Amino acid sequence: MQRALELAAKGRGNTSPNPLVGAVVVATGGAVVGEGYHERAGSDHAETIALRAAGDRAKGATLYITLEPCDHVGKTPACTQAIIDAGVKRVVIAVEDPDPQVCGRGVQRLREAGIELSEGIEKDAAAALNRAYLHHRTNTRSFVALKLAASIDGAIAPRAGVRHRLTGAKAAAFVYDLRYEHDAVLVGVHTAVTDDPELTVRPTRARAVPYLRIVADSHGRLPLTSHLVRDAAATPTMIATTAAIPAERRDALVERGVEIVTCATTSDGRVDLADLLFQLAQRGILSVLCEGGPTIAAALLAQKLVGKIYWLVAPEILGSATVAPVITSFAGAARLRIESAVMLGEDVLIEAVPAT
Repeated sequence: MQRALELAAKGRGNTSPNPLVGAVVVATGGAVVGEGYHERAGSDHAETIALRAAGDRAKGATLYITLEPCDHVGKTPACTQAIIDAGVKRVVIAVEDPDPQVCGRGVQRLREAGIELSEGIEKDAAAALNRAYLHHRTNTRSFVALKLAASIDGAIAPRAGVRHRLTGAKAAAFVYDLRYEHDAVLVGVHTAVTDDPELTVRPTRARAVPYLRIVADSHGRLPLTSHLVRDAAATPTMIATTAAIPAERRDALVERGVEIVTCATTSDGRVDLADLLFQLAQRGILSVLCEGGPTIAAALLAQKLVGKIYWLVAPEILGSATVAPVITSFAGAARLRIESAVMLGEDVLIEAVPAT
């Protein structure tokens, strides 16, 4: 199963809105005779690829799968039928698929065919691998990962409105990988105006599903000369706004290739982020990486919309009042469970999830 998880991870950034799935066929005696992973939406599923590689050696073998196999016909045939036709004796499944088209049906079909089943092997690792997919299938909103960076004393800049690079090259490379793995990246308009970011993946890597850049901008303040607008025709870019955006501003952005999505408005006139995430989920976007500043980060945390936090701590003391969002703007209490803390060059990366 650990090998199946390794294979599944190879599909990162390319399978959305489908899950990451790996499969391994083990013959009697313990020899691996076939393996595969789901490479991209619309392509063959992991089980089909592994069984095809195994051929006749799949008969009487054990099939290890990181996610419950599908029992419906979509762009590809039902995996349960392929498993039954191959003569597999036993199937080991890491985690159940909560998708209504699959949930329990794949397991039931295999049992009815007389195939021995084992479930829950490496369940936690499999669930972590498909955290965004499982969230999407059990909620009405896209999964949110929040990336934050601060100095040791909790500052994000020497003073308000100043662009300041805190972290080093290894941290930057890590963030580029995060962008690639998520379907979209989100920033607030203040960050977009102050930093004028490109929000691209470097070096450039093509995704099977185009990567989307999103700016939460209730009044359409993003300059037409910004990087995000200037190359919108080449890199999908969205402005999440409200009915308050001036019509001429909307038209100018659309003319330059920016997609405009109108969201509900909060009591203080900002973009309702819960509504934005709902709309994104409806279009099949599993995960959103937020790289915004204190305002948008605090709003996401306050509404309990964050599923994972990547907190980078730089070895620097700024002595500034421009501190990280959870210290000032966030008026609630968020208990987290730290999953890991590692060095990235000179910086520290802390990965945490909401405590249950």
